[in-house]
Amino acid sequence: MTRNVQVVRPDESLQRAAQVMDELNVGALPVCDKSGLVGMITDRDITVRATAAGLPANTRVADVMTDHARWCTGEQTVQEAMQQMSDVQIRRMPVVDAENRVVGIVSLGDLAMRHQGHVAAALRRISDPSMPDRPSN
Repeated sequence: MTRNVQVVRPDESLQRAAQVMDELNVGALPVCDKSGLVGMITDRDITVRATAAGLPANTRVADVMTDHARWCTGEQTVQEAMQQMSDVQIRRMPVVDAENRVVGIVSLGDLAMRHQGHVAAALRRISDPSMPDRPSN
């Protein structure tokens, strides 16, 4: 798990989120407000939901983030975290405390370093083609 995770606020711009991702060389950031985790934004969200749709760089993170993001707690087992990630085909998942504050982020790479046997199966499930979440035009 990576600790001391940089987060962005829902009211920040996509440009700011992209700058933070570039500075940290990461592809995803938790989105938090004063109540805690409210979503995730990825480089793919910015590319597909914003840039491809012609949205300006000052568009709010809240407008393109994935809300209701999956998360786990530090009390969950590695197997439970991997199962959650594979169920919804994600490669990164925030770790929250009892107050919904982000305390870390776990990635498939983190899990692979420690649990190689289980990760291969999870990676296969995560990499399966997914169904579109909206109809195509």
